Amino acid sequence: MRKIIFLFLSLMAISLTSCYSHRVIGYLQEPTKANKLPVYDSVPYEPYRIRINDEIIYRLITLDETISKSLDANNGVASGQYANSYRVHQDGTIDLPFLKPISIVGLTEAEAQDTLRAAFREIIPDADVKVALYNKYFSVIGDAHSGRYFIYKEKMNIFQALAMTGDVMNSGDRRHIRIIRPRDYGQEPEILEFDMRTNTIIDSKYYYIYPNDVIYVARTKDSFYKVPTYTGFLGLITSSVALLTTVLNYVAYLYK
Repeated sequence: MRKIIFLFLSLMAISLTSCYSHRVIGYLQEPTKANKLPVYDSVPYEPYRIRINDEIIYRLITLDETISKSLDANNGVASGQYANSYRVHQDGTIDLPFLKPISIVGLTEAEAQDTLRAAFREIIPDADVKVALYNKYFSVIGDAHSGRYFIYKEKMNIFQALAMTGDVMNSGDRRHIRIIRPRDYGQEPEILEFDMRTNTIIDSKYYYIYPNDVIYVARTKDSFYKVPTYTGFLGLITSSVALLTTVLNYVAYLYK
């Protein structure tokens, strides 16, 4: 009988440690000596700079009838507006209609827009140009609903990015989130590893998501033993109590 009771108490102890607690999966926790969360330094936000193999969308707007008719005839776009995507070559240039190859690698979207506008105005005085990055997306793999997602705003942060996936699963390791970030052409990608539970992640170098980032969420080693919800936890307790009752009744029957 003592062995049975001891076994039941052991099962209860294991069950109490098998739920996902706020300390394990909670965000924006204050670092303390008890939780030993890391403290990250704040760094200024740096806008994304165009790299080799990026694709650029630009739109040329002009009232020049000759240019408008040429654009409309070639592309089927009315009102003198031209939109298409162009890849940045390995020498850092792009080839656009009416222009010689022009270098935009290393520029922000705003700087590339100013550069193209100035180049077009040398031949089209009233030209206006709008520029955007075509491959403006990030990818997620691992325990966070894998997929590729569009960056819909500037300064998208890690919480907004993962919210688009439906958040990290309870089994995902929030202590060791990794971002694989491409560097300049020919260089190895940068791997950023961080704990996203700490509130000091805000405005740190891990906070913002950039085009072509890959977010990797590994599975925790002890996730197999965890109960994903409190409903499951209560079910486990109920089953354990029912099992113990059955065993005790059976033992009592044998010793009648």
